[in-house]
Amino acid sequence: MPKNNKKPGENDPEGYRGALRERLTKEGIRTWSKVRITKGEAIYDGLLLPRSQHTSDNYVTLKVDTGYNLGVLMDQDTKIEMVGYQKGHYQLPHVDVKFKKELPNVTLLGTGGTVASRLDYRTGAVLPAFTPEELFSAVPELTSTVNLTPKTLYQILSENFRPEYWVRTAEAVGKEIEGGVDGVIIGHGTDTMCTTGAALAYFLRNLPVPVVLVGSQRSSDRPSSDGPRNILYAATLAGRENFAEVVVCMHGGTSDSYNLIHRAVRCRKMHSSRRDTFRTLDDIPLGKIEDSGATWFKKDVKPRTSREDFHVDAKIDPRVGMLYSYPGMNPDILDSMVDRGYHGIVIIGTGLGHVGTDMFPALERCQEEEIPVVLIVEPLFGYIHLRVYETGRDMLARGVIEGGNMLPSAAYTKLIWVLGHTQNINEVKTLMQTDIAGEITQREGPRGFLLLQGVEQGIDELLKRL
Repeated sequence: MPKNNKKPGENDPEGYRGALRERLTKEGIRTWSKVRITKGEAIYDGLLLPRSQHTSDNYVTLKVDTGYNLGVLMDQDTKIEMVGYQKGHYQLPHVDVKFKKELPNVTLLGTGGTVASRLDYRTGAVLPAFTPEELFSAVPELTSTVNLTPKTLYQILSENFRPEYWVRTAEAVGKEIEGGVDGVIIGHGTDTMCTTGAALAYFLRNLPVPVVLVGSQRSSDRPSSDGPRNILYAATLAGRENFAEVVVCMHGGTSDSYNLIHRAVRCRKMHSSRRDTFRTLDDIPLGKIEDSGATWFKKDVKPRTSREDFHVDAKIDPRVGMLYSYPGMNPDILDSMVDRGYHGIVIIGTGLGHVGTDMFPALERCQEEEIPVVLIVEPLFGYIHLRVYETGRDMLARGVIEGGNMLPSAAYTKLIWVLGHTQNINEVKTLMQTDIAGEITQREGPRGFLLLQGVEQGIDELLKRL
């Protein structure tokens, strides 16, 4: 065993507690020690990491040669020995950042998403790398792509976003656009990225430059982190491409070969952990971007335009709720929302957009009190049709508003925005059934139902074989 020259108390096994800490200390094993763990026939070689303070007492955390972290349960039959020592350094190196006149100017607004980051091994939390030096160090290709200025709006988990945060974000985007930037990136947690994007698509009227939402599905300490590639492609889109819409730019496949460009109002996160989790539903993406540049799949992509007519219209009424219809749903849920002063409700209905007939009295109450109820479909693909079955016709008679093929995030944010402008039930109905930002498509294209999106190289051949 290599000699341990540490002073008492120096580099004790950081984060480890109880009997395991005593065992490591007795063996002379400290944080950043190279260790070999033998567990039955399995052998694990790696670097002993400072452990998260939230980890169970009887686990050690190793960084193995593949670059991944590994947790190993230390029971009485598990052997551990120290074979070396290597101090870890996880601060990003300093890089001198100089703006270049020939490059486009892009602002990155941070809201809590960690598109570039480093790991805090004490807590296990991912910390954002958000100074220009940190970003250019993490993604050096940015130095020849754009002049990127990062600004922090707030640092919150995306599930804690509220409508007022959408307003503040829109106002911040508006300020940057009025200041002359060539594009804006919004670093955002992936869980509610499409909801924020949908809200911005309504709030940012006559948008003259791109607004690109981007995040990371994998943390920065993993070799498979998608953050650097995502932010590079987002910066290229925002600074160099000729379009002016609110989009989500994330991995399109399992490799790092390309990202897809999704309209935020038609985008949904479809998998909890895959890097290619985002999909355009009931349509195909606007396009894709790879190292050679962007390829556009749709002809209705809005180009960059003059800033003269641009304005932020973020009047909202946040007293909107959303219900998911299910068998046995009790109408008192809808009644309670009326009792608590909700001004509008989105219901995700089954099939073509139905709810159980038990809900009819509650719908009648909403109709009497002129509280708009917007129906969209649970299947995610396809349109609401309330004139096919008797139940649907009965719902129409009770004032339900058909929501076309809007996705839940698009319908919810749109009703909040519409009610901020009018409480007149007829005007609300007209606006909710009018396509404002691409949230309602006139028809489902021939490839609208392909989860593989129908745009990847080789997909036609693959589908033929299937």
